[in-house]
Amino acid sequence: MRPFSLFAPAKINLALHVLGRRADGYHDLDSIVAFADVGDSLTFTPADTFTVTADGPFASALPPAPDNIIAKAWGAAARIAAARGLSLAPMAVHLTKNLPVASGIGGGSANAAAALKGFLRGAGVHDIDEAVAAEGLTIGADVPVCLMGQACRMRGVGERIEALRGLRPRKAVLVNPLVEVSTPAVFRALGLEKGQGFAAGIENPQDEACWRNDLAKPAIALAPVIGEVLERLRAARGVTRAFMSGSGATCVAIYEEEPQGLDLDPRWWSARTVIG
Repeated sequence: MRPFSLFAPAKINLALHVLGRRADGYHDLDSIVAFADVGDSLTFTPADTFTVTADGPFASALPPAPDNIIAKAWGAAARIAAARGLSLAPMAVHLTKNLPVASGIGGGSANAAAALKGFLRGAGVHDIDEAVAAEGLTIGADVPVCLMGQACRMRGVGERIEALRGLRPRKAVLVNPLVEVSTPAVFRALGLEKGQGFAAGIENPQDEACWRNDLAKPAIALAPVIGEVLERLRAARGVTRAFMSGSGATCVAIYEEEPQGLDLDPRWWSARTVIG
């Protein structure tokens, strides 16, 4: 096997509706997900043992190698390979970490999905079937949709996924104030008891007028700078919609023509991209 690389694109929640909290404590979601053309990259090289190294602007913020989500993907791939009577070839994985961590754009989940694909490719498994998606879900709720890698409607806790046709590409600016936001903390701030309902699902997945992010308010309560980012994006001429992705803190400005008067703090991370 020769070395190869895989792209791990940023995952954008164009909509994220919280339906309620289930009896088991998890939250039921109804979300529209699409992928950007910015992201991280992983390079896989045959090796004597499994190792993970990293570089890039956000490499220093990654957890230690044993706790890295790529190591979790290695374990998931090993289980899949063993169940099929296959052996998992040892690999050295190098991650170039371009996306901020804990940022609401699925960087870790996209890395896990790309890692799982790369490890399975080394074992001769190329199809992402239900068993692979199920193992992905054990790593993280967003890993199955990142394995799919196309515009989707995602429901439940991330296990019910259907491809969405006809979503047009959108030019966007991604902005993160470089404040890490804990997803569990945001859900806790939503304040739902087990079994408690919250809001309606997505009425029409093609109508962005009905899209919202129910996690924006609790995220802003935890990190008020998110509200400042949204205010600045909405004030720019040419921006047609500005919203927070996932549980934050990355915010997204959609535009048709180049935004004018976009006033961003130079300390913030930002990237121009196309979503979809």
